[in-house]
Amino acid sequence: MNSTLPATFITLGGGCFWCLEAVFLQVRGVTAVESGYCNGQAERPSYEAVCSGRTGCVEVVQVQFDPAQISLREILQIFFLIHDPTTLNRQGHDVGTQYRSGIYWHDPAQAVLAQQCIAELVSGGAYQEPVVTQVLPLAHYWPAEAYHQNYFARNPSQGYCQHVVRPKVEKFRRTFAQRVRA
Repeated sequence: MNSTLPATFITLGGGCFWCLEAVFLQVRGVTAVESGYCNGQAERPSYEAVCSGRTGCVEVVQVQFDPAQISLREILQIFFLIHDPTTLNRQGHDVGTQYRSGIYWHDPAQAVLAQQCIAELVSGGAYQEPVVTQVLPLAHYWPAEAYHQNYFARNPSQGYCQHVVRPKVEKFRRTFAQRVRA
């Protein structure tokens, strides 16, 4: 996947990319998910460089979806369910700018919809704290290393997967049962 993709792609940052990837791989209508890095100063960062906090990059997933099966609005609803968009540069115990909440759009219509969804969440009182999710154009996307791809599926017994990833997957499956891939 790359940054010159059509509007059937959206790139999302919401903490560790393992969590987002594990959920979106189970969403009916999602055709591909790739973990990667974006919107920093480094054009081809490594995981180690991103974790150092010096690249400015975000851990993200690039989600390809079929708009005939699932809308971008539904993708964003799932995204906001499975992470906390009110914590700046952190998700749970994961702390650093690489874990910031962000929607990195591929065309301006996606930015408009993302801002609308955030405004609806705020006006509906979904959160007690302000939403800090960035809505920015995608820049400098680079795929994560191969060992990060399909991480949860390949490492379901790993501690982080058991205690952090699995609960998010289960929350998605309970809340969006009609969206779970058969």
